Amino acid sequence: MNWTKYSIIGYTCLLFFLLISGCSTVSKKDGPPSFYVDETKIPNAVPRVEPKAKYGNMSSYSVFGKRYYVLRSARNFEQQGVASWYGTKFHSRYTSSGERYNMLAMTAAHKTLPLPTYLLVTNLKNHKQVIVKVNDRGPFEGNRIIDLSYVAAKKLGMLGHGTTRVDIKAIDPTKPLDRRIMVAKRKSLPDYRHYYAANKPSHHKHTYAEQTKTKQLHHSPHPRRIYTQEEKDFFILRN
Repeated sequence: MNWTKYSIIGYTCLLFFLLISGCSTVSKKDGPPSFYVDETKIPNAVPRVEPKAKYGNMSSYSVFGKRYYVLRSARNFEQQGVASWYGTKFHSRYTSSGERYNMLAMTAAHKTLPLPTYLLVTNLKNHKQVIVKVNDRGPFEGNRIIDLSYVAAKKLGMLGHGTTRVDIKAIDPTKPLDRRIMVAKRKSLPDYRHYYAANKPSHHKHTYAEQTKTKQLHHSPHPRRIYTQEEKDFFILRN
């Protein structure tokens, strides 16, 4: 039996699975989480020097009959175009790089940049900026150039419309100028893995179950935050 042949076939199938399991599926409706997320408590991605991902960095690939050629380097890369975002539909699924997608992490998907690449993303409408780590392929719909995680999109103020025009610039952590950009955008905030949306605003509409739990907490001698199972499922996932 030719094991080499079957190994190549298996590897090809795995790469195809990782590509289509990212943000390219369009069957089920996507959307935001059902609980409030305070995006100010979630820090930007921190650029660092790291090797290319084992998966998602093939020289070229084809999706929906169109072929895309992956760049060898992101050096001096800059692009302007339409950005979109993806959320609950893809949460915890494998990305093209093999990492699991976390909609509360500062990540993004791009069709041709090496995985990973760190980007400074600027919303050209309101000039808000974020730093994200590209660890997925997409978007494969229309003229969009980048798909942002839910929380990255919320930080940019683009959730309402769903899309916006952006400028994306690759960050090289080894360059002094890019290091200054990185430090300027970095804040001393808690890690998203430990973020529990503890301070919900007063205008947030609580469910009957949440209101009951809140009343119980006020009468408890040792008040503590009680989380729903859905919140636990989202917060426990690591990037």
